[in-house]
Amino acid sequence: MSNVPNPKLASIEMDEFQYDNRLVRDFAIATILFGLIGMLVGLLAAFQLVFPNLNMDLPYTTFSRIRPLHTNAVIFAFVGNGFFTGLYYSVPRVLRTPLWSPTLGKFHFWGWQLIILGAAISLPMGFTSSKEYAELEWPFDIAIAVVWVSALVNIIMTTLNRRVEHIYAAVWFYIASFVTVAMLHVVNNIEIPISFMKSYPVYAGVQDALVQWWYGHNAVAFFLTTPYLGLMYYFLPKAANRPIYSYRLSIVHFWALIFLYIWAGPHHLLYTALPEWAQTLGTVFSIMLLAPSWGGMMNGLMTLRGAWDKVREDVVLKFMVVAITAYGMATFEGPMLSLKNVNAIAHYTDWIVAHVHVGALGWNGFLTFGILYWLFPKLYNRPLYSAKAANFHFWIGTLGILFYTIPMYWAGWVQSSMWQEFTQEGLLKYPNFLETVTQLAPLYFMRSVGGTLYLVGFVVMIYNLWMTAAKGSFIATEKAKAMPLRAIWHANKNEYWHRRLLERKPLALTIFSLIAVAIGGMIEMIPTFLVESNIPTITSVKPYTPLELQGRDIYVREGCYVCHTQMIRPFRAEIERYGEYSKSGEFVYDFPHQWGSKRTGPDIQRLGGKYSDAWHYNHMEDPTSMSPGSIMPRYGWLLEDDLDTTTTGIKIRTMQKLGVPYEKDYDKLANDDLHKQALAIQESLKQNGIKTSENKEIIALIAYLQRLGTDIKTDKK
Repeated sequence: MSNVPNPKLASIEMDEFQYDNRLVRDFAIATILFGLIGMLVGLLAAFQLVFPNLNMDLPYTTFSRIRPLHTNAVIFAFVGNGFFTGLYYSVPRVLRTPLWSPTLGKFHFWGWQLIILGAAISLPMGFTSSKEYAELEWPFDIAIAVVWVSALVNIIMTTLNRRVEHIYAAVWFYIASFVTVAMLHVVNNIEIPISFMKSYPVYAGVQDALVQWWYGHNAVAFFLTTPYLGLMYYFLPKAANRPIYSYRLSIVHFWALIFLYIWAGPHHLLYTALPEWAQTLGTVFSIMLLAPSWGGMMNGLMTLRGAWDKVREDVVLKFMVVAITAYGMATFEGPMLSLKNVNAIAHYTDWIVAHVHVGALGWNGFLTFGILYWLFPKLYNRPLYSAKAANFHFWIGTLGILFYTIPMYWAGWVQSSMWQEFTQEGLLKYPNFLETVTQLAPLYFMRSVGGTLYLVGFVVMIYNLWMTAAKGSFIATEKAKAMPLRAIWHANKNEYWHRRLLERKPLALTIFSLIAVAIGGMIEMIPTFLVESNIPTITSVKPYTPLELQGRDIYVREGCYVCHTQMIRPFRAEIERYGEYSKSGEFVYDFPHQWGSKRTGPDIQRLGGKYSDAWHYNHMEDPTSMSPGSIMPRYGWLLEDDLDTTTTGIKIRTMQKLGVPYEKDYDKLANDDLHKQALAIQESLKQNGIKTSENKEIIALIAYLQRLGTDIKTDKK
């Protein structure tokens, strides 16, 4: 923004300062490095669904353990570092002031990378909370909060020290993102530690699901969307050398988006045991989200009006245009998926995988690539090494997105159609879930090809940027001058209210942003916690036995929730296939909930008693022995590893703190009951010719699986 001309300012001395590019460079390198790792892990996971032997029969490389590693690496390592790269470049330049605290900037950088490294180690080891996009255990949750808040303080203090009157739109989105993610992270991760890397959340069942998807949806909103909208508002005009299309539209876009987004989480739980009123709120606000989302998209695309010849020639703008278009596509599809009749088809299928990757690969990936291609020549003071290579990256990356998403949309339709199809006699046409899985193998292979193409383009970019840096000279600092804020501050009676009341007052902007995003969450969550009728109790539902509780924790550790749901929706096809639909009172002792979000395998809520103990034993040792053609990994180590019963007491005590009605001092007797139940399962296996010790982990897992759905009577039992 330009300062208002004033003759009195001529005698005022300009402030001299420097922009420090070292933090920008460091985050850019981290973006590239962790992006490569995250995509490689994702590609391995994709091929594991085609060639199950790639699970390698190791606990650290199963699909169920590395899939959370992939999502965390791409979201928090690749996209997160990409956001911070653009943030630390744009904020000082927009505000015409150096970063308030370089020390906090370094703390942010190294703290974030250490957290990512910790995730890369702990997730394959099975240390997980099972909360989607929030799988990291409690020590990392604390570290994330500290590092995140330190960055927020640094940005706000930099804003207070600015040398411009008005705060530009990009900074609004940055501040709202930091404030909201801090709120989401803290509320969702309130937990009670029971050991160094194990905890239980304070929420259970329906409440846990609501809080988790309030977080999960808005992690997408305020980590993958609003920060990148801030980057769009800065880097798109810079790359195009044109002002943003509409200042007023940016205001409407910002406030409408952050207010509406926070309500939409329940649309992930349509047709579940969540109270109907909460599902309806999620749907209504999701539909309304279409307006501000597309308003932002149009603001970006209209910025390029009259400059399409430049777009055809400039690879940076090509990446940005496709990114903004992907944002528009994803934010149109999201509200459509919130319609119940559409959600009934798409939820739990690969359609959702396609939807997510339109945003991840198109919006986040391509905008990051465009920013890096724009930044590196400026950081290293030389033109991009190869425009041809960058264009090759653009086209092969675009092809990769198409090869990835189109097969996944197709797979989603195939899954939903086969799950819900009946014969003329009124029977399920495909009663065996595995029939669906085998049909998808060619589509999963095509998806893997798409991922490979996208990764090839990414590697080409790495080489291109490496050569740009090698042949250039890094500009560590840039000198700049600006008038001090006190000299340019002026009053204008005709000034737009938003400029006067908020754009000059970063603390007010921050507070109002927090209020805007807090309202929706409070209105949705408070009644669910305080009004008992929202979660009717079922007297026959009892707490897990000590052995079942230990088995449940093994189930969580192995990541079984990645492929299996425990939520039967009230559809005829699901009731015929799985049993009685799920009731909210069934989950009151589930810390955390295990409703899942994707069915690569069948729902297992009513699994208890369906198969023998021996069936489960053999199935975990080699799934294909019980289900020929299965793509499930083998879990042979569960048959060999001893169950750690030293944690039983503290687990029972923690459950008592959370309100689970175990008898007083039961923690002292829990292992006795655990041993009795284990001996009974051992004897059952022995009668089927399987000899094993009663203290193996497989015994506990069998106990948990055989308990599922047995608390209430159903027609299937």
